[in-house]
Amino acid sequence: MNTAQTKALSVQVTAQTIDARLRDLLQPRELLVIDESQQHAGHAGSNGSGFGTHFRVHIASPLFDGKSRVAAHRLVYDSLRDFFDAGLHALAIEVKQSS
Repeated sequence: MNTAQTKALSVQVTAQTIDARLRDLLQPRELLVIDESQQHAGHAGSNGSGFGTHFRVHIASPLFDGKSRVAAHRLVYDSLRDFFDAGLHALAIEVKQSS
């Protein structure tokens, strides 16, 4: 097992752990993480539990200032890479420029 796989096994994919990771790495001024997995039951990537696969993130961070929307999204995705390895299937990101 490689390092990424080992790290992924130790990650719990929940709204709380996603929130904690984003707060730690992106210092957001605003953050809301919503688990929408239950709305995607039976769809691709669903794990059958109704939790932990599909999330929506509303985020504003000073780290996004001066960056394009694509670059801001990349920061979010890169912050959560091991969550995807651990079962996060879909992430809807709504970026707000920090003011």
